Amino acid sequence: MSVLDWIVLFLAIVGIAVYGTWKYRSKQKSISSYLKGNNEDKWYTIGLSIMATQASAITFLSIPGQAFEDGMGFIQFYLGLPIAMIILSAYFLPIYYKLKVYTAYEYLESRFDLKTRLLTSGLFLIQRGLSTGITIYAPAIILSTLLHWPLTPTICFIGFLVILYTFSGGTAAVSHTQTLQMAVIWGGMLAAFFIILNSLPDNIGLPQVVKIAGNFDKLNIIDYNFKVESRYNFWSGLLGGLFVALSYFGTDQSQVQRYISGESLKQSRIGLLFNGLLKIPMQFYILFIGVMIFVFFQFNQQPLFFNKIEENKIKVSTYKNEYQAIENNYNNIQKQKADKIVYSFSKEQSEIDFTEINALQKQQLELKKQAKALIKKNNEGVEVKDTDYVFISFILNNVPQGLIGLLLAIVFSAAMSSTAGQISGLSSASMVDFYKRVFAKDKSDKHYVNAAKLNTVLWGVLGIVFALLADKAENLIQAVNILGSLFYGTILGIFVCGFFIKQIKSNAVFYSAILSEIIVIALFFSTDIGFLWFNIIGCVLVVIISAVFNSFFKNTKA
Repeated sequence: MSVLDWIVLFLAIVGIAVYGTWKYRSKQKSISSYLKGNNEDKWYTIGLSIMATQASAITFLSIPGQAFEDGMGFIQFYLGLPIAMIILSAYFLPIYYKLKVYTAYEYLESRFDLKTRLLTSGLFLIQRGLSTGITIYAPAIILSTLLHWPLTPTICFIGFLVILYTFSGGTAAVSHTQTLQMAVIWGGMLAAFFIILNSLPDNIGLPQVVKIAGNFDKLNIIDYNFKVESRYNFWSGLLGGLFVALSYFGTDQSQVQRYISGESLKQSRIGLLFNGLLKIPMQFYILFIGVMIFVFFQFNQQPLFFNKIEENKIKVSTYKNEYQAIENNYNNIQKQKADKIVYSFSKEQSEIDFTEINALQKQQLELKKQAKALIKKNNEGVEVKDTDYVFISFILNNVPQGLIGLLLAIVFSAAMSSTAGQISGLSSASMVDFYKRVFAKDKSDKHYVNAAKLNTVLWGVLGIVFALLADKAENLIQAVNILGSLFYGTILGIFVCGFFIKQIKSNAVFYSAILSEIIVIALFFSTDIGFLWFNIIGCVLVVIISAVFNSFFKNTKA
């Protein structure tokens, strides 16, 4: 990387963190200011903060790679989100504002009892605590690859940077630095689009990109086939996506904290709807960047394996000659395929015959499969799914100097914004729902602010520890979504009972939630059900079992 690249990257990952620390360091003198920013956020800050918390570095590492390999079908994951934003704005937000809660789980105590509140908050802490580790791990891969640092100190560096301004500035620092980070992210993604487009042959423009991508089945966006085992189709996205969005945005403290800090109910509603309006186009755009990278590599030499660390290992192993033979064959086929595509489009035909091109593509895929098998043979513990390295590999090897830093800043800005939001939410839930409510009642504001800061540090450290264990994930974006789906359904079911089924009492929902969570985890390990369906299954189980249990507890107040 050039000096300019390092300057841009430094300003993004360190400059923004220092800004957040400095600007808000002296304004956090009460628990309200530290956890809710004194309710001063406008709708645009809320909307951007919500998007930034969700759009982690994993989004920009994993989603382009997902599209590169499987096409744009992942967009179906978000189909239910706009509907969820409307429901949350109509039903959830007014209750949170009426009760003036610091966490979503405070409502559950007023509706049910303390044990239900603590159970739900505890499920959130487990799920979000684990996933925070993955959001730290993702950008650490990049920095360790760039600087050839060991992964462990790299993870610690990123985690410390986020802890610094989250600890110092609280919710206000998180929300307002996220606005700056989103500006960096969008600037970088727009740059990526034009860089890729300008790197293609002269006669290949956007229409040709679409035609080539369509030929390789990368633009099959919607799958209407109803398959329970399918991870992404229209029905799992619309129904499962609706349930996961309701639970994530409506009951996950890392998101709830973003909009309960708004200056009014109206501002928070607009912020939520703003997110619902822009989220699908944003994800579509990120996926399309991955498709464009795929098209780029139809004309340029595509790596046989994108994880260069593992590829370098096999190139000095006893299998180096076998791997080199596969790579040479792969590169020769790539050149033939590129020549045929260029020739086909140079003739300016309305219909292009992709038969030979597709045959060459199948040969390449088979060679890639052989290469992965050889890498696995050389190191049995390695993960041979290399899609998480596609975007970063493209940046490092094909982007002009001066722009590499900007594109890497996307990943780091997203990492910091998402991780900060999650750590802030974890700190709020553990401090308000457990420490303040159970262990240290009636203390001073200063005491609780210090406790919240200590919780921030503890959750940051735990996130770092979990990050050190995250390298076993097959695909980072799927790992986060799967982890969330195992808990979100149960949590949402508790809130559904609380909001909409008034006759259900506390004991019924408490014990049904425990049983439902056990069933969901058992089904995950024993069946091939697509993970999005667990959001529905968990929620429905809680509601049904609560109704059954309610008859057993009908003679008790609880």
